[in-house]
Amino acid sequence: MFKREKKSGKMFLVRVTTMDAELEFKLDITPSIQLNPVFTSQHGTVLDFKHFSYSLLEFYKAVGRELFDQVCRTIGLREAWYFGLQYMDSKGFFAWLKLDKKVQDQDIPKKSPVPFTFFAKFFPEDVVDELVQEITQHLFFLQVKQAILKGDIYCPPEASVLLASYAVQAKYGDYEESMYKPGSTINEDLLPQRVIDQYQMTSDMWEERIKTWYADHKGMTRDEAEMEYLKIAQDLEMYGVNYFEIINKKGSELWLGVTADGLKIFEKANKMSPKITFPWSEIRNISFDDKKFTIKPVDKKSMSFVFYSSKIKLNKLILDLCMGNHELFMRRRKPDSIEVQQMKAQAKEEKRRRQIEKEKLAKEKQLREKIQREKAELENVLKHLEDEARKAQEEAHKAQDALKKSEESAELLAKKAQIAQEEAMLLAQKAYKTEVEFQRIKISASKTEEEKAMLERKAQESELLATRMVEESQRRSKELEQVRQELVKARLAERQAREKLTEVLKNPYHNSNPPRDFLLELPKEFSDYIPSTGISPGSNGIPNTGICPGSNGISCDLTVDTDMEQLTLQIERERVEYLEKSKHLQEQLRELKSEIEVLKLEDKLTPLDYIYEDNAVRGENKYSTLRKSKSGSTRARVAFFEEL
Repeated sequence: MFKREKKSGKMFLVRVTTMDAELEFKLDITPSIQLNPVFTSQHGTVLDFKHFSYSLLEFYKAVGRELFDQVCRTIGLREAWYFGLQYMDSKGFFAWLKLDKKVQDQDIPKKSPVPFTFFAKFFPEDVVDELVQEITQHLFFLQVKQAILKGDIYCPPEASVLLASYAVQAKYGDYEESMYKPGSTINEDLLPQRVIDQYQMTSDMWEERIKTWYADHKGMTRDEAEMEYLKIAQDLEMYGVNYFEIINKKGSELWLGVTADGLKIFEKANKMSPKITFPWSEIRNISFDDKKFTIKPVDKKSMSFVFYSSKIKLNKLILDLCMGNHELFMRRRKPDSIEVQQMKAQAKEEKRRRQIEKEKLAKEKQLREKIQREKAELENVLKHLEDEARKAQEEAHKAQDALKKSEESAELLAKKAQIAQEEAMLLAQKAYKTEVEFQRIKISASKTEEEKAMLERKAQESELLATRMVEESQRRSKELEQVRQELVKARLAERQAREKLTEVLKNPYHNSNPPRDFLLELPKEFSDYIPSTGISPGSNGIPNTGICPGSNGISCDLTVDTDMEQLTLQIERERVEYLEKSKHLQEQLRELKSEIEVLKLEDKLTPLDYIYEDNAVRGENKYSTLRKSKSGSTRARVAFFEEL
């Protein structure tokens, strides 16, 4: 008997692209469930996402929810309510994959593999309080950064430089001057092209300004730098706004902005400053019929406001985004679910553990730096002592040389004195003989006149010679006395040299190895951080170192809590407090703006640049404009919308 082989089911390929990864799946519509992810990356952690390739075998019926959940599991994402799978339909419009329908039953592209993009569909009101997981923060950081660089979110030039510095910190870590290579970030995509084109600045000039702030971020981890990036980005006017072209009853072309905190109405020429804002807490029901969209306020005395879009698909997308944002708006104002509480507890514990580890590493680093400083100080002391010992040795050698010279001089003077004495004795003998000869000649004076004259001459010569002999004897005596005095001085100098040599030899610094009493004794716990120097440790040594179908369209009722307004005001107060804390940052931004203002090319400015500058001159920002657009009653704002 032969057993028939089971035929393989019908499959189609799906490719999901996240902000920094590309995932591939095989979807099988046969009723067999087997999940088999295949990892082809060389990286050890999912958070790196560098060109992973996955295979998902035999999905049952291939429902959108199953594909979405599998993507979230693959990348380790639990805060999935912010995200969705986006695709381009057959008519060229971007759409979001419906999670409760089969993938093949939706208007997905007819090609293989079917391309999807994993994007953030909804944005938090406050990234600090709401984003829990690091992977969630990372995905938001990458998406917001891409939107700023592409110009989908307007960012002023000075803020662009600051955000670029945080992006560099997140990618490369701490700035190290010795390891930083000029030009290393020139090829990085850090600034919007609009900003680069508006200033007469080279790449090196931009890099220098980015580097100045980059150096200030030392000590920040990747997730901290990305969170700082998001905290600044969420204060930009166009952050988290989904824009749709609409027309009111009067026929005026406007922009509808769907955001995390409500609906905003913008003039056609200004996507930065909303004219009217309707918070989700004021909206009771949203519905559309064909191209007509109706929004009913909570205030039943207020009339509904109506607008029109160009296509029914846009109305479906608007309704989908409104429902999702309203659901998250309500969730934020209720106690956290068990899942969110668990995630926050885990994140808090992980953050605490990392903080302890970071503090430990910082202490160890400080300890090592302290030990290195103390080691350098000890080396300086040692070098100083060696110099002193070398100088002392040189002085000792000089004293010895001087003593030796003094002894030689004394011996020479003694010899000279002896010679002078002998010469004096000889001169005395000659003087005596001359005197005897003179007496003899005087006695024989009885000779002839010629002999007498000759004798007189000889007598005169002898007398002159005797005088000279006496003078020479006196001179020799004086010279002998001078030699004796010099000998006394030489012996005195010899005695002083000996005393100085004795004093030098008694000095404890004459040895090239300094005494250990001069070396600082380090605590025992420092010894593990000091590299071996060949000095043994000791006591004196140095230690080693709801959509519901309506009658004519689709309608959705939005439930609202009574204390919604109070909670909304609390969030705004917290935002104001944050702005107060960032005054120093604003001052730095103003300094950079004034510094590069002279290099601006006015002809390169865009309409959004002029709008931003006008708002800045009037002291307006995102939150002051938001407060103005929410002022007045709902009824008055609806009436104002109708007249736009």
